[in-house]
Amino acid sequence: ESGNQMLLAMAGAMSTAELGISLAEMIRRGKLHAISLTGANLEEDVFNLVAHDHYERVPHYRELSAKDEADLLARHLNRVTDTCIPEAEAMRRIEAAVLELWMDADAKGESYFPHEFLYKLLLSGKLEGAYQIDPANSWLLAAAERDLPLFVPGWEDSTLGNMFAAACKRGDVKNVRTMKGGIEYMLRLIDWYQEQTADKGLGFFQIGGGIAGDFPICVVPLIDQDLETPARVWSYFAQISDSTTSYGSYSGAVPNEKITWGKLAADTPKFIIESDASIVAPMVFHYVLSE
Repeated sequence: ESGNQMLLAMAGAMSTAELGISLAEMIRRGKLHAISLTGANLEEDVFNLVAHDHYERVPHYRELSAKDEADLLARHLNRVTDTCIPEAEAMRRIEAAVLELWMDADAKGESYFPHEFLYKLLLSGKLEGAYQIDPANSWLLAAAERDLPLFVPGWEDSTLGNMFAAACKRGDVKNVRTMKGGIEYMLRLIDWYQEQTADKGLGFFQIGGGIAGDFPICVVPLIDQDLETPARVWSYFAQISDSTTSYGSYSGAVPNEKITWGKLAADTPKFIIESDASIVAPMVFHYVLSE
């Protein structure tokens, strides 16, 4: 019933964990039909693409003192678990490149989604000379080449989201609506979900918790209850999470709870793998690719 269709919801810092090594192949082989993801995961794949050689590894990150962390900041190294992203080589380089696109769209009175600007940047070829990894390992480049539907709720809290806000504050971008936002993403998701599930099911594979998963999964009750239009529930739900379920945990709701919200049915296949996604997700992708 799933029709071999899958939406991936990607939280955490999976791009910096270099999930692109396996995720890009999933996209090229047509195993994924859309991704809902955080703004950090969107941009960090591009940062890795152009600045990988300048990244610093900190395998002893659990032993760092507050002063050690301050020393990293003084060197403009922003830490993600055991990996430090260099501000100048990664963040500012991409800011300079994408700011041109933002300002050009703004001057023309056009508006695009955050991922569409990065698709334009990658497909323009302007960064090709700066690649520091095999481009085959960039999942975002694979997605851009296939115009894969992406949904990036809460993009404003990302590094580039902050930079866009600064560009608006400075006046470099005159119209804040040059960047499309969350409600427009949801409207696109409604249409896309109805098209995809018109004659077959769509499965849901979630990495981690938070908005990357919460945003897309609620499109079903939105269509069914708010728009009062019959909607097919997700045909399966699988999640990799190490979050303990409670009121205060990081989106630790067990799959069965989603039944009461009209997102899943009582007989929907449901799986939760309690482990670290940086280990498990590549294993799951390898299994899917080897079918």
